[in-house]
Amino acid sequence: MRILRVWLTLAALALAVPLAAQLIGPPKPDKGHITGTVTDANGDTLSGATVALGGPVLTGPRTVMSNDKGFFEFGDLDPGTYNVSVSAKGFENWTSPDVIVKPGQYVILPGSELRITAALTTVSVVYSPEEIATQQVKIEEQQRVLGIFPNYYVVYDKNPVPLTTRLKFNLAFKTYVDPINFVAIGVLAGINQAADVPDYRQGMKGYAERYGAAAADGLSDIMIGGAILPSLLHQDPRYHYQGTGTNKSRALHALAAPFVCKGDRGHLQPNYSSVSGDLASAALSNAYYPAANRGAGLVFENLAINTAERMLSTLAQEFILQKFTPKARNKN
Repeated sequence: MRILRVWLTLAALALAVPLAAQLIGPPKPDKGHITGTVTDANGDTLSGATVALGGPVLTGPRTVMSNDKGFFEFGDLDPGTYNVSVSAKGFENWTSPDVIVKPGQYVILPGSELRITAALTTVSVVYSPEEIATQQVKIEEQQRVLGIFPNYYVVYDKNPVPLTTRLKFNLAFKTYVDPINFVAIGVLAGINQAADVPDYRQGMKGYAERYGAAAADGLSDIMIGGAILPSLLHQDPRYHYQGTGTNKSRALHALAAPFVCKGDRGHLQPNYSSVSGDLASAALSNAYYPAANRGAGLVFENLAINTAERMLSTLAQEFILQKFTPKARNKN
């Protein structure tokens, strides 16, 4: 959303000066995850199974119970070697081969069938792409710059699962209704009031009109460009953090993001969602902006401003904001 992009970009620029003046120590390794699903020989999920995690990096075993869909997860894991064992009433115990977890890696146990009884009952370790995507979005919804400013539309996972239509709309809605967003709208309305743009009156009534216009701009921007068009065109509306390579390659990756995106099948393609979303949002503003601020010329002017802001925002995401986003997860 344009307002949050402006907010995050300003925060990034404010952080860039102290960042350049100090040496950043080596980051701690990102934590990993191990997840899977327990089923029987008929493919039915097993709830209430005891799943234990062991390994030399642990001070003691960790256990969880599989949920009503047979799903289990171990998070906050240091890099190292682990093994998973499953036990349930009426079944023989089963222990996995060694599982190596790299820094920040999200490990899904392979989907081979594993016998856990002397009879025909087996454990199949499987996963649902939507479940994994939901877990990834939950992590993204914890991402806040300095623990304050929402930074949900950035993917630090190297191999993210595509978002479903439901998740695209949920992510857009949660971003818009975040309380910080309405604070940002108030700040932007105050700046516009001081600059006397758009051409509303002055005073509290004029401030209220500018606040409403900024709120409407933000809503149309994020819902059209972040949910509706990405769902119709099967595109990922998020920025995919590169984080490796030369500064030049990272800068080119960031600057290209408003024009090139990943499709839901993982292929790069023109970012019709972003460009068309900004254009549609700018066109809709003709419905509520003053007459002096309407017209095709102003629509394309706003499109250019939005695109420039988006490019500056993605540069800030690539080089600055990740360092100040405590919940960021750069998975390999």
